[in-house]
Amino acid sequence: MPDTLLLLLAALLIEAAFGYPQRLYALIGHPVTWLGALIAQLDRALNREDASFAIRKAAGIAALLILLAVTLMLSLGLTWLCRTLGPAGLLPLAVLASTLLAQRSLHEHVAAVAEGLERGGLSEGRKAVSMIVGRNPDSLDEAGVSRAAIESLSENFSDGVVAPAFWLGVAGLPGIALYKAVNTADSMIGHKTPRHLAFGWAAARLDDLVNLPASRLTALLLVASAGLDGEADAAGAWRAVRRDARRHRSPNAGRPEAAMAGALALRLAGPRIYGDVTVEDGWMGDGRAEATAADIRRALRLYRRACGLLWGLAGLGAVVALA
Repeated sequence: MPDTLLLLLAALLIEAAFGYPQRLYALIGHPVTWLGALIAQLDRALNREDASFAIRKAAGIAALLILLAVTLMLSLGLTWLCRTLGPAGLLPLAVLASTLLAQRSLHEHVAAVAEGLERGGLSEGRKAVSMIVGRNPDSLDEAGVSRAAIESLSENFSDGVVAPAFWLGVAGLPGIALYKAVNTADSMIGHKTPRHLAFGWAAARLDDLVNLPASRLTALLLVASAGLDGEADAAGAWRAVRRDARRHRSPNAGRPEAAMAGALALRLAGPRIYGDVTVEDGWMGDGRAEATAADIRRALRLYRRACGLLWGLAGLGAVVALA
């Protein structure tokens, strides 16, 4: 555990400082794209549309097990290779783990929405927010674009930063790699579409399970971050989590979204349009729904503080474990 907590702290700091270089992405892609390619191949090979619901569900379970087995073998092999270097192996291991965190990229993508609204108005805001949400951007006014960006920041702080960090701290590189495999599978095949209702069942259920501890921790980090911000409301964040989180259609996303809504005195979530389909959802928070680019900036400030608190938890945990 001390090793994994030191690894976690190093990976968080490396990713925050450098992110994932665009040139490297252009050259070799990204670990998530590699996982996605394997998932797509398994989907094509095993998800037969002429099969029964039960057979397609079993095929989805088999596909998930294959994905996890491949991911586990590769991550264990890379861990062993780095460990052969002795204490110096912590650095390459941390660099590898940092590629599966998204602190910097999440901040950049959400900040781009605020910049788009501030510099180019609604059309640029819609274009920027379409890069991070699945809903129909043409259906969003300025307040809708702003809420979508803040909601994405809240939810992805949980499943793009805190959850992978949690599993990295628990089980090292294999832990974070397995988490990202499950999370990527859910994002690709976990939707309740006719093609993936049965095949993606296992990925969706497992993703809900592995995100459960991180969603709670994320909400606490945002409440604590609000307590350190003179313009945010920590008590309101806690009230919103307790009152509203269970109304969200997602068993996990409601907690960070409610915490952010309460902290900023906003209303988030609610009915949304994905493609041509309106998804009914509960409102998080009881503040104003008319969010602005300035509110996105406020949310990003809370996010940065919450990331700092996460670093502090990792460092404190490592010190205590080593003592």
